[in-house]
Amino acid sequence: MQPTANHRSLAPGALLALTSILFGFLLGGAFGAAEDSLKGHLRDSADVVFEGVYHGDAAERDAVVSKSWAYMKRAHLHGGAIGSVAAACIALLALLGRGGRLESLSAIALGAGALFYALFWLAAGLAAPALGSTGAAKDAYSFLAIPGAGLAIGGVLGTMSSVARAALAQRT
Repeated sequence: MQPTANHRSLAPGALLALTSILFGFLLGGAFGAAEDSLKGHLRDSADVVFEGVYHGDAAERDAVVSKSWAYMKRAHLHGGAIGSVAAACIALLALLGRGGRLESLSAIALGAGALFYALFWLAAGLAAPALGSTGAAKDAYSFLAIPGAGLAIGGVLGTMSSVARAALAQRT
């Protein structure tokens, strides 16, 4: 299939989706290569504020550090998974041959949403130990999570709308 102007309008979203997948893969590689160092960085971030934020409570500090590591793993998984779903939806849009405004915006929303949402989990995971709470970290980076999730959902809804329009157009 030769790329057309319609397909090219999907390229920015596809690039964002692929960036999200790459982000997930790179995080996985970093975890494999430097898991102990990354966990040590989280612990060190908590230790700097141990008395002031955790009030000397080692169990609380350890719980936040542990959950922070889980958030970082979520960044890896969400980057790869949502990025892959975004890429699949964009491929579906390309196969439909409908490269209009809805499809272009859906592709961008899918790719950007995947990347923003994965970045949210990484940022929250890295920030939580110094803040003393994963809840505080999620609140601090909600400016990435809420638009990221909203864009991804909007992109899927746009893709569904495009598929429905294509199905209805074939009936007439």
